[in-house]
Amino acid sequence: MPATPSLLIRRIRPLGASPVDLLVQEGRIAALGPALDAPPGCAVEEGGGALLLPGLVEGHTHLDKTMWGLDWYRNEVGPRLIDRIENERAFRKVSGHDAAIQSLRLARAFLAEGTSRLRTHVDVDTEAGLRHLEGVLRTREAMRPVQQIQIVAFPQSGLLGRPGTAELLGQALEAGADVLGGLDPCAIDGDPVRSLDVLFGIAQRHGRPLDIHLHEPGAMGAFSLGLILDRTAALGFQGRVAISHGFCLGDLPEAEREALLARMAALRVVLITSAPAARSVPPLLECRRAGVTVLGGNDGIRDTWTPYGSPDMLERAMLIGLRYNLRRDDELAIALDCITAAGADGLGFEDYGLAPGRRADLVLVQARTVAEAVVARPVRQLVVAAGRIVARDGALLPGPWAA
Repeated sequence: MPATPSLLIRRIRPLGASPVDLLVQEGRIAALGPALDAPPGCAVEEGGGALLLPGLVEGHTHLDKTMWGLDWYRNEVGPRLIDRIENERAFRKVSGHDAAIQSLRLARAFLAEGTSRLRTHVDVDTEAGLRHLEGVLRTREAMRPVQQIQIVAFPQSGLLGRPGTAELLGQALEAGADVLGGLDPCAIDGDPVRSLDVLFGIAQRHGRPLDIHLHEPGAMGAFSLGLILDRTAALGFQGRVAISHGFCLGDLPEAEREALLARMAALRVVLITSAPAARSVPPLLECRRAGVTVLGGNDGIRDTWTPYGSPDMLERAMLIGLRYNLRRDDELAIALDCITAAGADGLGFEDYGLAPGRRADLVLVQARTVAEAVVARPVRQLVVAAGRIVARDGALLPGPWAA
């Protein structure tokens, strides 16, 4: 790809502050300030007083599963988690669902809406092997110049119940997956001690962090979470474990929840929430007060599990605000933080933010305040990724990322 041209954006308001100009050089923010001079040959964009946000961050999605852009899927699946798992596995087997095509389609849709960094879970099981992973690896490579994608090797069908899954997860990490995923060691695997021993063992051998789906409610989930925290401490995984969902934290008595949150904060275990309307959810403000980093994600988007979801992370921030009854402007800024700074920090994305020297991932919207941007979800006036203008007025521009 050709060298990134210099870019000067005039009259923009970083997170609602006073208007400034922003200079991008060699893909990074070179300067922020009033009335900056344009270097020779520099492209100039007029911001018109637009609100400037950093590139948005998707903390938990499933690019390989999506049917975004395809015909409507008629969902008649049963109510249990295992029903959804088995239905999806059967559908993908008979339909020829192409993870490469679909993951690229959704990644591009995310980029058009301003998401330049995301984490996606990719199914690894004994029926599909690494087929879905191989498709998403191609997407990651295609989007690499403008979008950073972390891939989680995820045992959606469980770890212990299908012999050979552990070996496939190791192969997935060797093939290029960044993170090792886990799933409900009690409810799905039925042997939480062995399940977590195997899971942490794989992560330890391959030197990878962990992101564990924990749907388990109440006491069961608290038991699993305690076992995860025990291993995090004993094996030196501090700062390298994420809990996705963590529904049990919304079910527990206050004292028990506070004790778990204190352990999570001390071990730097992050929490990733989609803020679903139909499940108990970890209390966002209490988690943050305890020192736990909380970030946001969609989970599935338009797949066999759910007809809902959107690649617009401002919409996800709005849904987080709605689920947690965030009404004040300062509270809505917390919702935005879940899909910006907290998201980047919790997932380990470097060079993030609106400061000189950082990678130039920028989103411009017509909104007076951060709170208005979250609630109104305005069209993205301009999206800059790694210093390149990649989208304007909600549509991707021509380029290798849109080929």
